[in-house]
Amino acid sequence: MPSPKPLPRTLPDWIRQLDGVRLPVELASHERIRKALGSSRNSLRDIAELIQASPSVALELIREANRSSTALDNPAESLEVALNRLGLKRSEELLARLPALPADRIPAALRQMQSISQHAMQQANGLFAARLARLWQEIQCTSLLFLAPLWPLLTLHPQLFDAWERRVLAHGEVASKVELDLLGVPLLKLCLALAEHWRMPEWIVQGYRLLNNERRFLVKALHIARDLESPLHQQQALDADPALRRCLTQPANTIVLANGLALSAHDNWSCLHSLRWQRLTALYLQVPLGDLQQQIHQHAAQSARAHLQPGLWHPALALLWPWAARRFHVSDVPPPPPASALNEWRQYCSLLLKEPSAFANVVQLTACARDALHACGLSRVLVMLADRTQGRLVAQQTLGLPKEAGTLTLDPAQSQVIRRLLEQPGQLRLTPANMAQFSAHLPGYVKSLFPSEHLLLRSIASNGRVVMLVIADQQGHAFSEVGLQAFGKTVQCIERALTGFARRGR
Repeated sequence: MPSPKPLPRTLPDWIRQLDGVRLPVELASHERIRKALGSSRNSLRDIAELIQASPSVALELIREANRSSTALDNPAESLEVALNRLGLKRSEELLARLPALPADRIPAALRQMQSISQHAMQQANGLFAARLARLWQEIQCTSLLFLAPLWPLLTLHPQLFDAWERRVLAHGEVASKVELDLLGVPLLKLCLALAEHWRMPEWIVQGYRLLNNERRFLVKALHIARDLESPLHQQQALDADPALRRCLTQPANTIVLANGLALSAHDNWSCLHSLRWQRLTALYLQVPLGDLQQQIHQHAAQSARAHLQPGLWHPALALLWPWAARRFHVSDVPPPPPASALNEWRQYCSLLLKEPSAFANVVQLTACARDALHACGLSRVLVMLADRTQGRLVAQQTLGLPKEAGTLTLDPAQSQVIRRLLEQPGQLRLTPANMAQFSAHLPGYVKSLFPSEHLLLRSIASNGRVVMLVIADQQGHAFSEVGLQAFGKTVQCIERALTGFARRGR
């Protein structure tokens, strides 16, 4: 993956940074598409449907098809048109330019956003494609690619998605303020600028122009859409404003509505933001709100069956919850460490990296390691040392745990997970997606100390032998990308401290 880059603060700088990003493609999907492009037995429609399951490839083909001068007046609006314009050989060359990676090496933020795009495509296909039968290919393709300007952003800077979720969904900050803090520019303006720069299909550009420049139409339509009990009054209000009626009923708005439904459902099906998009869609389709809600729930379930991946969230999972339940609460996502903690973390890391070693004994070293882990955002920490034969692990430092945890001793032979971590340095990150797989192999006392579905276990080596095991969590909260990066850097500092400490007497 590309190494992290500093965040630009202006539209031109953002476009320069994001324009050349080559999005990663999941390894198996990359291979399936390569074989389909090289086979004479597949029609263009068959190949286009296969590519829709890999949004990164879809974006690459559409961008390239619309980059030529011949596309200026007639941009490709569907994958089948793009394939026909490029040809299979050129399409295969473009596919080869995209990095093929295992799913766990693709940023989770990118995979999550592309999952939302696939959910939006399912909504658009189910709600609008049958009504606009001649445009079904355009509806599928453009609804899938509407959020594509965000994909290179989250490839380079996946931490932005975690920050946005935490601040907007969990802590209720105003989205526009958060966007300016994180990006320096409004997010919708960045999406419009990229869509125009890439010559994306006109429906996508129109959609972003509507959201950026024509909000007065959306406000008027929302006022009319709130009159749920009187379809006649709604129709009369639209008839009285021909400009609004023309704006609302444009086919390009179908992809805006579908993406609005998918994005707002990411947090909550019944929040005000979600209800606004549901009302607008019901007004567009001229159907009762209850009927529409039943349809979008069905389409969400179909999307989850087709596209849900391990470790990702899909709104269909929340359909079994109480109607008013939310995915995010203030308590669900821990706030970022304060600036003072960041300064402390740097000081602890500097002490760990000092040459010659600043520690007189192992207790001092492990205490500094514990404090560094705490400063990087971890609230419960257990540091254990292995004896020379690796036949026993003894607790050396604890944080946020009961007093008796300080006397814990583990026999690695009784836990397959611990035994594997002692064989060579490595890390195991437990999440709700893999907890069932690994929980049975964890020592029972460790599970009682860390009653969490989000847990890190990391073994650290010195001179080629594992000597330390760190077990830590954030009081049961999910880890952010930034938090995981800070943990990884802290472990590197601890590893160097152990190596330096072992050389102190030489």
